[in-house]
Amino acid sequence: MGIAKSKTDPCPLSLSWGKSHSVDTSQRHHKSDSKKSEETSLSDAAAHSNTAEMPTGEQEGARGVEEMPEEEAEEEVFLKFVILHAEEDTDEALRVQNLLENDFGIKPGIIFAEMPCGRQHLQNLDDAVNGSAWTILLLTKNFLRDTWCKFQFYTSLMNSVNRQHKYNSVIPMRPLNNPLPRERTPFALRTINALEEESRGFPTQVERIFQDSVYRIQQAIWKETRNTVQRQFIA
Repeated sequence: MGIAKSKTDPCPLSLSWGKSHSVDTSQRHHKSDSKKSEETSLSDAAAHSNTAEMPTGEQEGARGVEEMPEEEAEEEVFLKFVILHAEEDTDEALRVQNLLENDFGIKPGIIFAEMPCGRQHLQNLDDAVNGSAWTILLLTKNFLRDTWCKFQFYTSLMNSVNRQHKYNSVIPMRPLNNPLPRERTPFALRTINALEEESRGFPTQVERIFQDSVYRIQQAIWKETRNTVQRQFIA
């Protein structure tokens, strides 16, 4: 599985202007206000005239543009992979992400640290695993020290077992830096062929695992599931 504050002026602009005016200038204010009211009425009349001269289609188009929201919701993307990692391995996870995306063209991907903030970890984990085709477990020495990482890999494995289209979607990977020794790897992960970055056959492993045909199948199931949920919500 990737995932942008304005500062408020302590003194409002209108108040700061008010402080610069003197009480003795009431006459000048009166003249200025009269002038402004004339200019405003003239500009309103001109605007009304321009609108009246516009063809009906253009008027409706102009109204449509004005009524459009400033920001449109971005369409969610089904990711090719998400990297689950220990908190200390964020930089290493980013390196692996760039490696897969730039060197092998497997994109888009995301690391767990880039999941949206302010949401529950369980919700982010569910979105990461079910919103991507492959779940990569970054096996470093830090991985087993983190209880949350243990929960992540057990949950991912159970998800791949209970959902047929997720079969073989969990990919353990030993990166170049600080890899977890094989003898310390949990038994549940030893049964899965891990990606070995230091291996000569690493490029071949990557090409064999991350196939577009598998991605398209999972993407179609993901879209259908989302549409079903939306229809049920509307009903």
